[in-house]
Amino acid sequence: MIRNISLVGAGNLATQLGKALKQAGLHINQVYSRTQSSAQTLATVLDCRYTIDLAQLEETDLIIVSVKDDALEQVLDQLRHHARVVHTAGSVPMKLLASYVGEYGVFYPLQTFSKERDVDFTSIPICLEASTATFYDELHKLAGRLSETVRSINSEERKVLHLAAVFTCNFVNHFYHLGDNLLEERGMDFELLQPLILETALKVKDLKPSDAQTGPAVRFDETIINKHLQLLADKPELQKIYSFVSESIYKTKNSN
Repeated sequence: MIRNISLVGAGNLATQLGKALKQAGLHINQVYSRTQSSAQTLATVLDCRYTIDLAQLEETDLIIVSVKDDALEQVLDQLRHHARVVHTAGSVPMKLLASYVGEYGVFYPLQTFSKERDVDFTSIPICLEASTATFYDELHKLAGRLSETVRSINSEERKVLHLAAVFTCNFVNHFYHLGDNLLEERGMDFELLQPLILETALKVKDLKPSDAQTGPAVRFDETIINKHLQLLADKPELQKIYSFVSESIYKTKNSN
């Protein structure tokens, strides 16, 4: 049974996951980060010890690694003597861990995380994969203490899931940023768009996204589209984005 957990990484995901684990009654043994300030900050929040040296990471029931994808192998190479390790990456296959540690797996909470904003883990899907059935069962019990939605998702499925998440979260948030900039230039507040954002998100709980699509691009209203492009005359990059996305919306909607 998994009772004691150490966290490798002290970023957005590790911070919120650590809080959720502690709240669920798990014991956080240690936190590791490359920088003392990050490690110490999270350790203070979780009331645990910290280290900036992976060689000082003690054996425990489970080590959860939440670091950048390109740093994962370097970290794993220093965790070879540990028995049970999972990573939290969306696009890294589970088999990457096979040559480094004993039992291994993936513990992937599908959500966007920020250190400063607490989240309710009960509604976050947690996607699992494990090297053995026994280890999977233990991870499932652990995930079940945090979330009402726990799914078995293999590496290939998770890769596509992560790609879909980039489209529906990261890209959409970038569009929020672009919209915010446009309003800010004219002295308007982003709060004006927030009811629209919320309704757009709520609609796809009841409708397929293709059925929820509205706007000038759906009907290819050239008059409005051209007016918008004129407003972006001094922003050629935004013109390209606007034209490309509008064309994609129209073609997708009319191919169904």
